[in-house]
Amino acid sequence: MISVSAPGKLMLMGEHAVVYGCPCIVTAVSERLSVSIEKTTDGKVMIDAPQVKDTRFVDQAIIEGCTAWGINNEGLRISTQSNFSNCYGFGSSSAVTVATLFALTTIFEKKVTKKQLFDVALKTVLTIQGVGSGFDVAAAIYGKTMEYVKGGTTLTELPWNLNTDGVSLVVGYSGVKADTASIVKDIAKKRETQQDRVDRIFKAIGILVVQAKDAGDKGDWGTVGKFMNFNQEYLRDLGVSTEKLETMILAANKAGAYGAKLSGAGGGDCMIALVPKEKRDMVEQAIVACGQLVSVTVHAEGAMVTS
Repeated sequence: MISVSAPGKLMLMGEHAVVYGCPCIVTAVSERLSVSIEKTTDGKVMIDAPQVKDTRFVDQAIIEGCTAWGINNEGLRISTQSNFSNCYGFGSSSAVTVATLFALTTIFEKKVTKKQLFDVALKTVLTIQGVGSGFDVAAAIYGKTMEYVKGGTTLTELPWNLNTDGVSLVVGYSGVKADTASIVKDIAKKRETQQDRVDRIFKAIGILVVQAKDAGDKGDWGTVGKFMNFNQEYLRDLGVSTEKLETMILAANKAGAYGAKLSGAGGGDCMIALVPKEKRDMVEQAIVACGQLVSVTVHAEGAMVTS
């Protein structure tokens, strides 16, 4: 038996605009999803995945992986374990896809590059979801914190270890699980009728990402926080924020965060706050007063064999 784990993700900046070719900044989180796989000879693929809301990603990953890498599959038994809830929007579907494919290459001793793994994982996710940019797939494979452009045309690791640089990221959950694919499709429909307006928002978000990257590379976290707040304003204009998220974001900023915004597609899920370490307790208390605190660290390692 082989076991592999892959991390979840949090989007730091660039939501929605990344789907249309703009850069984003994404980080891998400490919460991980594990896949254990063993060969059988009964011609069946048996999947035990109680932590995954949709086993289609595992099924499709096996199909795509066997086809791409010439694997003769005579039967497999697969099980998953996770230490994070799929409610949080941490990218459980991409994490289980990556972990399944990585486990498949490991148990069948197929040597593939991370880019080859990325291409097959992204194809798998798009086959099931129909939409997406692949940033969550990249986070699961490469880990750490990166600048990313759709399709993996840019995959640049950033020196942003927010666990040790005098700042930290505080994460809050709104209590509402959002349907990312549906929200992305809703934005696509809005763009059909308001293309100039929506494209201007995307362009502005893309510029903010570049500016935030430059500031973060210099350790100027106050400026990064300011750009996060600007990013949130544009996401609000897109109509993907919610009253609950806005309440949590405002509370974090009032408690001393450098900046705060929703993280992901919106419509619920999580918000994040970039916080000076001396203000972390105050910001956490402010979030708990109006939402749910999520205990997680960032800049985690990518997919790895665990046993």
